[in-house]
Amino acid sequence: MMKNKLKILFRIAFLFMVFFYACNSNNQNETPKESVNMVEQPQFDYLSEGKKIAGEAQSVLGKNLMNAINSKGTKYAVEFCNIEAIPITDSMAKVLGASVKRVTDKPRNPNNLGNETELSYINRMKADIQNGETAKPLMAEINGKMIGYYPIVTNAMCLKCHGDKDVTIEPETYKKIKMLYPSDKATGYAANELRGMWVVEMKKK
Repeated sequence: MMKNKLKILFRIAFLFMVFFYACNSNNQNETPKESVNMVEQPQFDYLSEGKKIAGEAQSVLGKNLMNAINSKGTKYAVEFCNIEAIPITDSMAKVLGASVKRVTDKPRNPNNLGNETELSYINRMKADIQNGETAKPLMAEINGKMIGYYPIVTNAMCLKCHGDKDVTIEPETYKKIKMLYPSDKATGYAANELRGMWVVEMKKK
């Protein structure tokens, strides 16, 4: 009797071991549930988004300015900028869903003078250009908002109003500048110099 009981117990133990091994092997072949959704979502690219917004604002302002020059000349373009530049920028900010403005260290309109932080970034971009590099855009988080700074570099069209008197700026245009902007500091530029920055303020996602 004892031997029979031992045989039965041995068989039960053997079957249990076989069953346990089979279950454990199947589990090893399955994809762990924890592996699902383990890949992190990429961080939102605020720098590229801000660059896109600044580019669209620049494009709209540039087209309006070119239309002003082509229709009535550079002298009229100075009047156009005096009246329309900031309103156009503000309206684009509403369309694009972000705060957008232009700032500089040498303003024509005093309202475009950068604050202390903005001026420090302008100096950093100027240093990039002086070192033979491309002025780099910058991104900062300030008071829970993402703020991008994007360089504005002069070209031949800019020099018609921001170059040198009697060289690239026509006499009548210069007179108009001095009449509308008595404290103007925005002349004397050459091509490929830093005129200022676009500042794009975005809500943090």
